[in-house]
Amino acid sequence: MQTKIGARIVLCALVGSMLGASVRAGTLTVLSVSPARHARTAPALTPISITFDRAVNPSSVNSSSFKVYGRWSGPVSGAYSYSNGNTTMTLTPNRRFSAGEMVLVVLSDDLVAADSSPIREAGYSYLFWVRSRPANMVFSNVETLSNRTPPDFENTRIYGTAGIDLDADGWLDLASVNEDSSDVRVFMHTGNSTMPYGDDLAPFPTSHQASPNEAADFNNDGKPDFTVAAVTTSSVWVMLGIGDGTFQPPGQEISVGSSPHGIAVLDADGDGDLDIATANTGGGNISLILNNGSGVFGSATSFEGGCGSEYALGAGDMNNDGITDLVVGCIGSQQVVAHLGTGNGTFTAGAAFSAGGNIWMLALGDMNGDGNLDVASANSSSNVGAIIRGNGAGGFLAPTTVAAASNPIATDVGDLDGDGDLDWVLSHFSAATWRTYKNNGTGTMTFDQTISADSAASCAIIMDFDNDHDMDLVLSDELADLIDIERNGNIALMGDFDNDGDVAADDATDFAACYGGPGVPYGAGCFAADFDGDGDVDCEDHTGFEGAWTEAGNAPALEACQAQVPAINEWGLISLALLVAAVGTTILRRRSAPVVSAS
Repeated sequence: MQTKIGARIVLCALVGSMLGASVRAGTLTVLSVSPARHARTAPALTPISITFDRAVNPSSVNSSSFKVYGRWSGPVSGAYSYSNGNTTMTLTPNRRFSAGEMVLVVLSDDLVAADSSPIREAGYSYLFWVRSRPANMVFSNVETLSNRTPPDFENTRIYGTAGIDLDADGWLDLASVNEDSSDVRVFMHTGNSTMPYGDDLAPFPTSHQASPNEAADFNNDGKPDFTVAAVTTSSVWVMLGIGDGTFQPPGQEISVGSSPHGIAVLDADGDGDLDIATANTGGGNISLILNNGSGVFGSATSFEGGCGSEYALGAGDMNNDGITDLVVGCIGSQQVVAHLGTGNGTFTAGAAFSAGGNIWMLALGDMNGDGNLDVASANSSSNVGAIIRGNGAGGFLAPTTVAAASNPIATDVGDLDGDGDLDWVLSHFSAATWRTYKNNGTGTMTFDQTISADSAASCAIIMDFDNDHDMDLVLSDELADLIDIERNGNIALMGDFDNDGDVAADDATDFAACYGGPGVPYGAGCFAADFDGDGDVDCEDHTGFEGAWTEAGNAPALEACQAQVPAINEWGLISLALLVAAVGTTILRRRSAPVVSAS
């Protein structure tokens, strides 16, 4: 009888063990992310947290499996930490993001749970934007750079420019992509916001009609790399950064479909490495080239683009499933199509929707704050710009168009006025102007101002070149080969909440209301309190507020930032009395001790 009972116990234990294993088996699944997907006002020093449905294995977390890249500031490293029973992993960056930039977060399929269950093979990717400081959108020219090199001063024909911190000094450098001179030219930031850029470095050769560009860390060495598509040679160039503004020669050239006019960077196969896709106008297709993890790319594979004359391309999560999709714009059929990523290097084409005109270039962003990515397009020969709202499932609503000047060929979005939504810039080649549009928060755009080019406006970059936390403009003139650096005007002095030109007693009340302490994010009304731009309002900012004080006397003390003297209770008084008595006894003994002669 005892033997049968023992056998039953063993059998039950075995079945229980099997059931437990069955319950634990499965997939490590992302439940939430912070900052939120497509958020537009993340602090400049925001921690990035991922919460899973089960504990993660910390040994599987590293810079390859948990990758963060700032579009302008470059690859991000920092300390990893774990909470909530290791179900939440957090990367605390070791530096601030650049104001207003888009940030890409990529989790690779190498992540594993503590119970050995892996994340899905598609990995997980998402985007968010960093907040920028309020500004009045009054732009003043700080510097104009010539792309032509002496002594010949030959034309280069700047197609576009990228802002990238190539040497990790915290200042954004510039890389111009040039069609006629078939090269990339870099202007390094001097660290001086008054005259920010020096002479360009030696040109890095590419192919003729080098055009669209993107930056990324392709070989995971912590240094920004660069890629451009060359239309005439139907190829993509990959340039691996050395970390000083130069690139490893000679670069890798990969053949893609005919006449690539659009380019995008994404993790297409879930391995955490950033791959490259192009929209090919002559080929009528999209090409994908996969990264082997060391920044070396294989041969391109191509697939149907889904509309006529594929021209523009963007990468983003259009159906909010944590897998990056592709959005192609077709100049011939005047349509956009979302290709939904499967996470294994293939895509499923959606329906074609109206782009509102002959689409030349597109930019992705959440224009109306509903959490879904939308398209902002430049529709060249149609002379309109269009906002095409995404429905969150890979489809689009009817476009809303705005009248543009002649031949808009570039579109860029960013928070120019610092009110927490994405504004818009269109570059007009034939009209030689840039136009800015303000977003009212719902994606409705209102024309704001025109900035004139010398010859032909080809590109605008919305970035913070002077590190004052608002968004400036870097404007490229294709035919004059000039780059105009335009500073945005701040709304007020830091600490001047009522914008009356003084930091005074009435502002002190507002500052005290904004105080939250280290690590506590603040609302949009507290930008003027964040003196160090780290995303919180703490005692370091109060020191800045005291320094900015313009009224007579000193700024009011903030209680939370004053040195606190501990209260002395009854036991403290007794201890203090004993200490005083002990010290007094020691002094008396020393004074009464006999003096001993040395002789």
